[in-house]
Amino acid sequence: MSELHHPNYVKIWAILCVLLVISVLGPLAEIRILTLITAFGIAIVKAYLVAKNFMHLDVQPRFVLLLLGTSLAFLLLFFAGVAPDVMKAEGTGWRKPSYEYHEIEHPSEKDDEHVSH
Repeated sequence: MSELHHPNYVKIWAILCVLLVISVLGPLAEIRILTLITAFGIAIVKAYLVAKNFMHLDVQPRFVLLLLGTSLAFLLLFFAGVAPDVMKAEGTGWRKPSYEYHEIEHPSEKDDEHVSH
């Protein structure tokens, strides 16, 4: 019977804490590429460490990894399908959501007030 290897959880936790500090301090340098690397690069490393060591994906049956890969593929497919519409700034009947989040009036709302008086 093969013996199951248990990772050193305290060591993994310490690595995750150090990566958290780096990912928080990275954007403070206000260098765009450094911010992107610390935000996304370190997030990928942390997700890998958690999945491998705490979720024990390395000892799961093969179909669990297949389901995980399929889920990620569908996530990327969904994003690729909606991103062109969501990220564009203009279009037929398109209203930027910035008017909803800031305390400024939408130009069409100003026109409606002048017409009703």
